[in-house]
Amino acid sequence: MAEQEVPIKTVHLFPILDEKLIELLKSLSADDWNKPTLAKLWTVKDIATHLLDGNIRVISSSHQFAGEPPSNPINSYSDLVDFLNGLNATWVKAMRRMSPQLLTELLETTGQQYSEIMTKADLFAPALFSVAWAGEEHSVNWFHIAREYTEKFHHQQQIREAVGKQGIITAELFYPCIDTFMCGLPHAYRTVIANTGALVQIRVTGEAGGNWFLLKMTEGWTLTKNAGSIPDTIVTLSPDIAWKVFTKGIDPQTALESSEISGNINLGENLFNMVAVMA
Repeated sequence: MAEQEVPIKTVHLFPILDEKLIELLKSLSADDWNKPTLAKLWTVKDIATHLLDGNIRVISSSHQFAGEPPSNPINSYSDLVDFLNGLNATWVKAMRRMSPQLLTELLETTGQQYSEIMTKADLFAPALFSVAWAGEEHSVNWFHIAREYTEKFHHQQQIREAVGKQGIITAELFYPCIDTFMCGLPHAYRTVIANTGALVQIRVTGEAGGNWFLLKMTEGWTLTKNAGSIPDTIVTLSPDIAWKVFTKGIDPQTALESSEISGNINLGENLFNMVAVMA
């Protein structure tokens, strides 16, 4: 299948995002590495080590190495989240003995290997891991890779937020991230009751933003880029609020108060409860 048919193209962006990450990390002072972030108990350095873990997991998977299996059965979404949280915490704690300089070097070299693996992937083949936050039990590679892109994007943005250095909220880098997050909306709205044909418009402002439409079908909701009719609800939020609310970087109520809903308020409020990370 031709590349232009991939719904959300992210493969070509990994080297660009990584280059910006390495440039950012090399610019940090000793104090910057220890600054708190939106990622709960993690410092800037902790997030950088988490990004390294992501690289190493993908490279190891390409060697057909899965690592240690879960000690308890994974029978639910919460079981999976608990398992991943445990893996993340163990890794971050161990990596606190690593210097920022070595960490940056390893991120640079593994990032290149990671990007090469993504480039070689069959984008429409079944993915090793599904995009669980979008409600999928099985996913194809382009969606799994786009999800991986959102991980790299939002964690780098957390670092940038912590040290006061912006630079990746651009149409090129931000839009594919938020476009991927929006794919989780039909699952997030699965229990929302509305008349068939109800339409919710989500508008993310600025040059990096865009418009998405959530349409109530006979069974469930579907996401589209075209309105087709006048929306019952329009939710308007800034890029800064959008990436934070979907990654638990801001509480839903604060995000709601910083945004605007017109029309059916109840339909719009559900947007702020969606989480597009495994948390």
